[in-house]
Amino acid sequence: MARIAGIEIPDNKQVLYSIVYIYGIGHSNALKIIQQAGIEKSALVKDLKETDLVKIRSIIDSDYIVEGDLRREIKSNVQRLIDINSYRGNRHRRGLPVRGQRTKTNSRTRRTGPRATVAGKRRVGRK
Repeated sequence: MARIAGIEIPDNKQVLYSIVYIYGIGHSNALKIIQQAGIEKSALVKDLKETDLVKIRSIIDSDYIVEGDLRREIKSNVQRLIDINSYRGNRHRRGLPVRGQRTKTNSRTRRTGPRATVAGKRRVGRK
């Protein structure tokens, strides 16, 4: 397996889809990286030469913030919002949706998880 940015990327996949395993690199960034390195996007990782891997590593190291550094930056941004007591920070602190979504319904994942059924509760007016 090839190792890029501290991550073992799968050998038996195309380069385009293997690079996406790195946190912080999505499909469009992977396409840009491959084009910059001059590698065919349908090539498998196991077929790449060491020079091609070195090109990819250098492009990622110089142009992109990935993995631990990116996670640290995101965490510090959220912590800053919490520290300055902003509305978004309060939403993060309470574990509620941050970007204006409704919470009366449809916020199950952020709030409580799966629906809890209450035993013995009946609707009035039903037979």
